[in-house]
Amino acid sequence: MNINFSSLGVNTELVNILKQNGIIEPTPVQIKSIPELLEGKDIIGQAQTGTGKTLAFLLPIIQRIKIDSPFVQALIMTPTRELAIQITAEVKKLIADKDIRILSAYGGQDVEQQIRKLKGSVHIVIGTPGRVLDHIKRKSIDLKKIKTLVLDEADQMLDMGFSQDIGLILSDVSRVRQTMLFSATMSRGVKVLASRYLKNPVHVYIQNKNITLDEIEQIVIKTTEGSKLDALFKVIEEENPFMAMIFCRTKQRAISLNHAMQEKSYNCDELHGNMTQSKREKVMKLFRSLKLQYLVATDIAARGLDIEGVTHIFNYDMPLDAESYIHRIGRTGRAGQTGKAITFAAPRDQEKLALIEKGIQITLKKRSLDNNELPARKSSSDAGTRVATKEAKKSVGRNSRKPAGSYNQKSEVKSRYGKTTSFKGNTANTGKKSNTRKPNKGRPSKG
Repeated sequence: MNINFSSLGVNTELVNILKQNGIIEPTPVQIKSIPELLEGKDIIGQAQTGTGKTLAFLLPIIQRIKIDSPFVQALIMTPTRELAIQITAEVKKLIADKDIRILSAYGGQDVEQQIRKLKGSVHIVIGTPGRVLDHIKRKSIDLKKIKTLVLDEADQMLDMGFSQDIGLILSDVSRVRQTMLFSATMSRGVKVLASRYLKNPVHVYIQNKNITLDEIEQIVIKTTEGSKLDALFKVIEEENPFMAMIFCRTKQRAISLNHAMQEKSYNCDELHGNMTQSKREKVMKLFRSLKLQYLVATDIAARGLDIEGVTHIFNYDMPLDAESYIHRIGRTGRAGQTGKAITFAAPRDQEKLALIEKGIQITLKKRSLDNNELPARKSSSDAGTRVATKEAKKSVGRNSRKPAGSYNQKSEVKSRYGKTTSFKGNTANTGKKSNTRKPNKGRPSKG
């Protein structure tokens, strides 16, 4: 039997919208979840990002929204602002011309503007626990009539310390509701959360091996901490990525690496928790629209984000564990496309690397860069601790040169909707100043 969205119970209107976006066949998590959710059952979905779980919960929610009922009917909670923005964008695609009103509620936005929108009646709220709780305390949101509650990336919400906030929010939500919990892992905290707030849930488990890793070529570059920056530049020149994300372990490291890359005139910017929300949204918009080729980020960007066209992931700093590794490299090789993940390993990283290989059950290919392979530099510095030379500092903000590693010819990448996107030449020469900032002094903070 050929399984499609119609056979799962999705209505014709939504099926047509999916087709317009090039989405024809449901993924395993959608096949297992959608029929159960349309019947009103609670669900625990264990699936990694990139499996299609967002559509798995959005389609049933949107299909059952009653437009004539002017109150919040569904609440979707996410751990990060970026994921809330992404889910909001997906909802907007699906509601088309329907008069379903939505609100993104997260920190860094004008709370008064959100309050005004809530007074005009909203059907779906997508937000982070902190801002949702803020609205509850202000009495600007009424969750007593909610029919559907989604806890997306529940394990990360708990890891980020949102356990108490979630409890306070759920105590304010209608008890007569459908609850959906999606998580990449089933930690003890997630199991306690599920047992406390879900009623006779259906369990959906999607193995991540074939979904997340098979389409990604994975390589480890053996280097030293002092040679890591040179090694990164060397590998970028070899690989010539179409679009790439470069992950650092802290905000300080991301700021410093972005600074060093901009000095080399790479077309890049940074993304981390030290930035204002407007700046974060601006950077993400530039990256999605191919106006940035490289995004230097902390793990705040690793979870849940679906960005078309990312061909390479560089782990400049070693991930903490196998789960973090999977979430990082899952930003490439999505929707049937191939990708490449390159991890830089210093001698002190060997223990973490062994744990990652054990966790993903793969022995990663190793490569060493000889000294004569590395580019000659007048002054060597670790991008995580200091910037190169005084003369280079004066050049910050001048992006007049062609970025190393950029495309000289027209390159194309096929998007997940079947379209083809072109990325031509040097996009650094836009006439705007570089977004470089000097690294913060003092003790590095977590990303």
